Amino acid sequence: MKRKLTLTIFLVALAAWLGVAVYGYFQTDVFSTTLTKVVVGYQKADPVDISRQRGELAKKMKAKGYQVVFKEFQDGAALMTALKAGSIDYARLGDTPPVVNQAAGMDLVYVGAGASKENGTGVLVKQNGSIQQLADLKGKRIAYAKGTAAQFMIIQALKQAGLSTSDVTLVNMDQSAASVAFAKGKVDAWVTWDPYTATAQKQQNAKLLITAKGLAKNRDFVVSTRQYAKANPTVTKLFLQYLGEDMTWANANKAKVSTMLSKTLRLSKAITNLVVKRRSFSFSAVTSAIVKEQQTIADVFYQAGLIDKQINVGQALLN
Repeated sequence: MKRKLTLTIFLVALAAWLGVAVYGYFQTDVFSTTLTKVVVGYQKADPVDISRQRGELAKKMKAKGYQVVFKEFQDGAALMTALKAGSIDYARLGDTPPVVNQAAGMDLVYVGAGASKENGTGVLVKQNGSIQQLADLKGKRIAYAKGTAAQFMIIQALKQAGLSTSDVTLVNMDQSAASVAFAKGKVDAWVTWDPYTATAQKQQNAKLLITAKGLAKNRDFVVSTRQYAKANPTVTKLFLQYLGEDMTWANANKAKVSTMLSKTLRLSKAITNLVVKRRSFSFSAVTSAIVKEQQTIADVFYQAGLIDKQINVGQALLN
């Protein structure tokens, strides 16, 4: 009798434990599978990365039924490859990759645009070197990265000085190689953007000969495929809204952003403070003025033979 009572108590306890376990399972694993996954591609220290690290965007999206998965990429080309393949739903890019890929036939759409980064983008030269004005670039070797804001920037800068790309030697390099070449004097100038400009200024005795002001905005963009954006208007709206809110926070908390970027990029606070100080953060819908900016890039690239097709940037918007 005593044995039967013990067995009964054990079975009741086991049933209660199983009930709790099953309830917990349905409250976690099963519930989590009801979240719709949204995959966002980004590059280190860009606006999306700031949102990722802050954590608010993912929390707000989860509350709306979406699980945001962030994937880091090294450059715009890799991001566009992933977007075409469908392995990411949104890509954070600079201003030229969307133009180049639209010209190549990709049916992409602009989802949102960030603030100008013109104050941290420009042409770097040695502090006490012979290059004192744009005209002095004639006959010089200039490092840049093909298919980026740097390429558009140098075309516009040379034009302003009455020069063309045939008057200089443009050397296509990734940022790491360009940094080494500039430090060793193997190139006379380097067209780039923050944090590379700030790093060179603080560590390589460099100065910004000119910034991109009046020449190039060098904005951040978030793009998607037309197919995904049309099928998921609510996701797009919420993502853009929360990203914009994070950028408002970033503008009001630049010291925290500087600390964040210092850890992410493994750079000194002196460098990231300079980056953040001369930058504004925002993210919102693409305006007609921004479309016009992108159209200028497209026209300049077409005229220079850098893209084979003349495009209408306005067609890369959702109607």
